[in-house]
Amino acid sequence: MAQQPDSEAVKQYLLGLQESICRRLEAVDGGASFIRDAWDRPEGGGGVSRVITEGRVFEKGGVNFSHVMGETMPASATAHRPHLAGAPWQAMGVSLVIHPHNPYVPTSHANVRFFIATPADGEPVYWFGGGYDLTPYYGFEDDCVHWHRTARDACEPFGEGTYHRFKHWCDDYFYLKHRDEPRGVGGLFFDDHNTGNFEQDFGLMKAVGDSYIEAYEPIVRRRMNQPWGERERNFQLYRRGRYVEFNLVYDRGTLFGLQSGGRTESILMSLPPLVRWDYSRTPEAGSEEARLTDYFLTGRDWLETSHEE
Repeated sequence: MAQQPDSEAVKQYLLGLQESICRRLEAVDGGASFIRDAWDRPEGGGGVSRVITEGRVFEKGGVNFSHVMGETMPASATAHRPHLAGAPWQAMGVSLVIHPHNPYVPTSHANVRFFIATPADGEPVYWFGGGYDLTPYYGFEDDCVHWHRTARDACEPFGEGTYHRFKHWCDDYFYLKHRDEPRGVGGLFFDDHNTGNFEQDFGLMKAVGDSYIEAYEPIVRRRMNQPWGERERNFQLYRRGRYVEFNLVYDRGTLFGLQSGGRTESILMSLPPLVRWDYSRTPEAGSEEARLTDYFLTGRDWLETSHEE
């Protein structure tokens, strides 16, 4: 008999994950706290948005928990599952984006999520998804190696090749096709994950969720006191434009949230507070700004022997 998915266990894990990440980030910031904004969705469900603004380290950050439901699956969730069209569904997850003040501290994003639907035959269908990715404005090799090593270690218990598969999936997903460039230096991405072993699948989601803060916090602490000026800030605001473009054009979570009648304020909390677009801007050859796209945003394997510490 197939193992039945335990939606309540997933929900309690996600609420705990949201709380623990907020506490860790508050400790790093040392100047601001996350406000808590609980909300209800008229069509069913709701969530809790946790937002930090104008902190000592973080200019804006959001860590959002949502648990929403409906009678008919949104089109964005049935593209590869036509048999679920019209089925009642539930979706829950934690999604976060952190935008620091200091241009030497990268923006980071993470998301873990769980979907379950019950088609006409009565057998529930579930899947997990998620991952995390790093978007630097100024690149550092040791940050990239640490980020990817933490991701690899999280995936290791779930089979040889899991990290590389999710790493390449991340590189492919977080890619701005209209710019022909990656959004950042990647990380992990997986979706539609269901091996038929619920505990194992849930374990993978937990491993990814738990490892995010272990990957990000050391990078923030390493860079947050590095001096910066108008030049670096100007470049950071320009590169944030790429982040906005991806989220509004390609991001599945944004599309699902809007199609399912989600709370717009929470869906768009990932957008940075300040951003700029410059016409046909080209970094000076040989500059650190040019090195970002020439060296770091190239989809490279950061765990090759040549990069390991």
